[in-house]
Amino acid sequence: MVTTRSIPLARPHIGERERELVMDVLRSDALACGEMVPAFERAFAERVGTRFAVACSSGTAGLHVALDRLDLGPGDEVITSSFSFIASANVILHERATPVFADIDERTFNVDPAAVEAAITPRTRAIVPIHIFGYPCDIEAVSRIAAEHGIPVVEDACEALGCSVNGRAVGSHGNPAVYGFYPNKQLTTGEGGMVTTDDADVAADLRSLVNQGRSDNGDWLVHQRVGFNYRMDEMSAAIGIGQLEKLEALLEARRRVAERYDAALAGIDGVELPYRGPEERSWFVYYVRLAEGIDRDAVAAGLAARGVATRPYLPAIHLQPPYRARFGYAEGMLPVTERVSRATLALPFFVQLEEGDVAHVGGSLREVLREL
Repeated sequence: MVTTRSIPLARPHIGERERELVMDVLRSDALACGEMVPAFERAFAERVGTRFAVACSSGTAGLHVALDRLDLGPGDEVITSSFSFIASANVILHERATPVFADIDERTFNVDPAAVEAAITPRTRAIVPIHIFGYPCDIEAVSRIAAEHGIPVVEDACEALGCSVNGRAVGSHGNPAVYGFYPNKQLTTGEGGMVTTDDADVAADLRSLVNQGRSDNGDWLVHQRVGFNYRMDEMSAAIGIGQLEKLEALLEARRRVAERYDAALAGIDGVELPYRGPEERSWFVYYVRLAEGIDRDAVAAGLAARGVATRPYLPAIHLQPPYRARFGYAEGMLPVTERVSRATLALPFFVQLEEGDVAHVGGSLREVLREL
């Protein structure tokens, strides 16, 4: 089949306001360590409902510094999910600790609190739950379990800006929470991230760590700790401010695209649509789960031939080559994670996706499945 239509997987929504703010930075000559980053931090903290927000160069950087301040080392264990982008586990290895993967819930794809509790040992030093695909995990249960065992929690909210649990925004449940701003996210700065907290001491540690471990008293060349160059630059923060100003409109537009997909894909045999649970989802991606026995690679190839980009979201981390090689992980370790990982496929999803594009994706998926 030959098609002239080409629908990418994701596309950022950048407008004149973001360009205007970036030009303000360029005209100021303050490309780093200026006023835009602190302004973005204040506005973000207000939006999420926390006292502090610390900007950084990526969501990965935010996860890294949030764990680094816990002084992890060899022999320490950190419980997390294998159904995530690999950075969630890589940062644990960067701290020379061992990731311990707990299995996930079959419906939400988030880590199962019972599996988290079962994975706790005397060596457990932290828990990193992930709000996957913008649907919040049971953070109240995970936090309660962690508190009972005296274990700190760092929330990976990189895909979850805008979602809530029992009416409370993710990131406002008392744990440091990390957000990512890659171009496919609900809010983008190009590259960039943010860590939120209500604890002034945690915020001070994080602010120092992202800025080469510099002194808390403002002495520029005095370094109190070994830190990283994880600062956010002024132009990225300018884009973030512009995006934050229209965040509600962006989130609503993504909800509308998801609703169009729900309608376009309804009733297709062998296709399960995203979970609609009691909590508010912030739409990061739109995925489908294919029934057992459907060749996902063949579906992706058929869609690509029709101009529709897809990705196998997400490969299980414990089965990625470096984790197999280092820890000897193999199939069967996490049955739910592996079952979900084999069957999920991300479809094109972004604010500018038009009704005709969604209809084309839906029609193409129906055609491909009929041909298999």
